[in-house]
Amino acid sequence: MLKLKRLSETYDMKVFTDDGDYFGDVEESILTSNKLFGWKIRATKNSFLNRILGSAKGVIVPHQLVKSVGDIMIINRNAVPSQAEDEEKL
Repeated sequence: MLKLKRLSETYDMKVFTDDGDYFGDVEESILTSNKLFGWKIRATKNSFLNRILGSAKGVIVPHQLVKSVGDIMIINRNAVPSQAEDEEKL
């Protein structure tokens, strides 16, 4: 059975990767033309995202990479920024 969830219920929701790593918290949703485009995820203390990004505040995860939304949000591990990409930019 499909359960509906209001966007307002997702704010401050914990986000985990499909590997089980704590990724961060939902800060806001991004809507374009009445369609959900993505999620702004905040890097919180002790999160996997905080360890990778360092001083950055968070990332935007496209909605296509979200696998499940319930009590927590589960995202695809492809949403995780790779450290190799960061090293190439230097």
